[in-house]
Amino acid sequence: MTDAQIRRRVVVQGRVQGVFFRDSLRRGAQSRNVAGWARNRSDGAVEAVFEGRPDDVERLIEFSRTGPRQAEVASVDVRDEPPEGLTGFDIR
Repeated sequence: MTDAQIRRRVVVQGRVQGVFFRDSLRRGAQSRNVAGWARNRSDGAVEAVFEGRPDDVERLIEFSRTGPRQAEVASVDVRDEPPEGLTGFDIR
C-alpha cells in the first residue's frame, strides 16, 4: 500500500442487521477498490474496516450513515487506525 492509503474502523448502530448492510458495504467497497471487512456484532451493530484511498473510504463512511433502504441508522462511530495492507473485502 502507498502512503495515500488510510484505514477507518466503523461501528454502525440501529436497525442494521438483516437488511443487507454488510453486503451493501462489500459491493460499495469493491466498486471503489477499498479493502477490509464487515461483520455483525452480538450487540446488534455492524462493524467494518475500510482501507483505501481517502476519498473512497470517506464515501463508504458516508454510505454507512444511511445504509441500504431497509436500514435505520441511529449512530456511526468512526476511528482512525494504521493501515495493515489488507486486500479484498470480506463479510465475516
